[in-house]
Amino acid sequence: MSSSQGDKGAPSQAAPNNNTQDPFDNPTQTAGTFSTPDAQVPPESGEASPSSTFSFEMLDMESVPPPYQEVQPHWFFCRRADDNISWLPFSREDSDKLENTLNSVRNKEEDVVVAVDGERYDVHVKERKRYAVYWEQAPTEVRRCTWFYKGDKDTRFMPYSEDFSTRLEEAYMIAVTLDEWKRKLDFPTGETVILHNPKLIMQYQPIGLQDDWVSSPSEQTRPRTVKRGVDNIFVEIPDGEPENVDHLVFMVHGIGPACDLRFRSIIQCVNDFRSASLSLLATHYKWAQQDGQVGRVEFLPVNWHSALHGDATGVDEDIQRITLPSISRLRHFTNDTLLDLFFYNSPTYCQTIVDTVALEINRLHALFKQRHPEFSGAVSVVGHSLGSLILFDLLTNQRNGSRSREGVPSGELSSKNSDTLEQTLIRLGLQQYLSTLQAENLDLESLALCQDSDLRDIGIPLGPRKKILNYIKRKWLPEDCKVSAVQQGQESEVPPYGTGDGNQSPGSTSQQSHFHREQSVTSAVDYEYFDVGIGQTSGGIAKGQVSIDYPQLAFHPQTFFAFGSPIGMFLTVRGLKRIDPNYSFPTCKSFYNIYHPYDPVAYRIEPMIVSEVDVEPMLIPHHKGRKRMHLELKDSLTRMSMDLKNNVLGSLRTAWQSFTRLPVAALPPVEEGGATNDRNAQDQEAQVPAAADVEAESSESAEQTEQPEIKMGMLNGGRRIDFVLQEKPIESFNEYLFAIQSHLCYWESEDTALLLLKEIYDKLGVALEQPQQC
Repeated sequence: MSSSQGDKGAPSQAAPNNNTQDPFDNPTQTAGTFSTPDAQVPPESGEASPSSTFSFEMLDMESVPPPYQEVQPHWFFCRRADDNISWLPFSREDSDKLENTLNSVRNKEEDVVVAVDGERYDVHVKERKRYAVYWEQAPTEVRRCTWFYKGDKDTRFMPYSEDFSTRLEEAYMIAVTLDEWKRKLDFPTGETVILHNPKLIMQYQPIGLQDDWVSSPSEQTRPRTVKRGVDNIFVEIPDGEPENVDHLVFMVHGIGPACDLRFRSIIQCVNDFRSASLSLLATHYKWAQQDGQVGRVEFLPVNWHSALHGDATGVDEDIQRITLPSISRLRHFTNDTLLDLFFYNSPTYCQTIVDTVALEINRLHALFKQRHPEFSGAVSVVGHSLGSLILFDLLTNQRNGSRSREGVPSGELSSKNSDTLEQTLIRLGLQQYLSTLQAENLDLESLALCQDSDLRDIGIPLGPRKKILNYIKRKWLPEDCKVSAVQQGQESEVPPYGTGDGNQSPGSTSQQSHFHREQSVTSAVDYEYFDVGIGQTSGGIAKGQVSIDYPQLAFHPQTFFAFGSPIGMFLTVRGLKRIDPNYSFPTCKSFYNIYHPYDPVAYRIEPMIVSEVDVEPMLIPHHKGRKRMHLELKDSLTRMSMDLKNNVLGSLRTAWQSFTRLPVAALPPVEEGGATNDRNAQDQEAQVPAAADVEAESSESAEQTEQPEIKMGMLNGGRRIDFVLQEKPIESFNEYLFAIQSHLCYWESEDTALLLLKEIYDKLGVALEQPQQC
């Protein structure tokens, strides 16, 4: 979409390559600068002129004009992507809410806020702005649309501004009421709109504003098509989302700011995943939705990259000073993306990443509960690539306290942290900002929900902002989530090789017996598995590194889903050989490792639990209820070759038996040793095809006997952990060509989304419906 509106919502922005200026910024005189159809057709006549050269004048007109009916408005919002501007419609439910709210407050001065898009956005009705609730995003324009236009080269209709639409509607009402068409409507900006008949309305642009470099004179006077009402244009109005939220899912991204090959942010990718889940709910849980058993699943993005590369750490400036000037684009990509892996293996920046993820998840959880007080469902987490490793380490170091944290907001103060806002600021030496915070009606609970940008907007400098945010992060956790490192050191048994220095991660001592490793024979280096593999506390290069202090989540996750995860590789590099089958996350009882077969970053988990058996991963079913055609063909060919092999071996055995058996008539008379000779001949006959018999029987048994179910430990409650997607037919031609795409495919994978929905709703007692029934 290259056609766009000006800042004032003017309708005179030209179609691509038609003009270079906005006539609203440069008003010109319009009337009479070019010929219009009304010069040939009398305006008082409602019939087409015989001498008209315009084919659209020959449209059939009704003998009796229909009575005037007021146009039904529909609300749109603006989306800007690079240099392109597009207008997208709200759902009918949201549009009706906005229209009804506008009618109720039309004569009032105060603005009203309406929650739209599953309450992820708030629309300020009178301001005509749409604000994101859960993440930072620039506000976008909202418009009450009734009239639309489309240029000759435009791909979709664009809405006129509300003032312009009002003038068009008034002219249309007069034309319908008086049954007078071929009316010309001139605007001060030079635009001319001609109402030929109810079905044909055109907009003409003044010649003076045309581009001098167009290819032909005919393009200079090419009009725009004008339509009245959203029902008369080709636009897909999205379906509204169910109000009830059954489950909440937080999704953590991997390295870099972009999450797919289109370089989209985590917000856009999660929006796609959410849309896919809504479509699957409508098809695979259709009857349950109609019966009210199923609402929807809310997916919220967790962004940690901007905090790591922001002004607070200053790491980008430090890296830029030492970066070579050559191949600048490649080095910029490396610094912005691949270095995240090294940052996570640094004790300083790893602490920043883990703190940011936990704090953001807790903030989103508290905000969601505040906006959905009726929500009583469970919460799950999803991690992609490095994000899955962050969640794995975070969940490994959670503490299962005596009281459940479910429903306890992240900003709830314990008995020891029950200070007032004034006392807290005095303790931090920031009492001069008390009046600033009180002016915004902020208390300790609301302050816990603030981000750095919020404090910056109310005028608090960078230094005090960091003190406040650090205090929130360190002190405002539930009491049972805080564990003293000294107490951990006192209670823990000192392991060999000098690792009992008391700086272990919370819960590592009680859980490390579930993980097994082999000591190095060349160096007395000990790895603390719960310190993300960097706590080489003695005898190694990284001696003296600070252990990671893992924050605690304000809830117990129900399920952890890992997409394209390198968890298995990182655990192996840290020295971990196998995972005890009895081990499970302290606060999360389900774990799924989901990957594409060609994903170069993904690794398996099950071989680390059951190493003595080679078990194939579970194949994720296609969302249409079958295997992909090329996989079915491959299986069929495998079975066919096995059957052919068995038939050939059977034929060879029969032929050999016929060859070695003597004819009955030629048998010699039975003598004293005849019985023995006969048995020897039979033994020889049986021994020759023995190998063929065993191979054939083993092939048949392998095909007919199903593999026995294997317990995969308690990491997923005894169920399977590794799940592999089915590659697409085009991907099977060259797996190297689609390797990078395979690592980024999960956000748009309907098969992945359906697996999540099945796991979520199985625990709610709602069965998946067969696709044939949908």
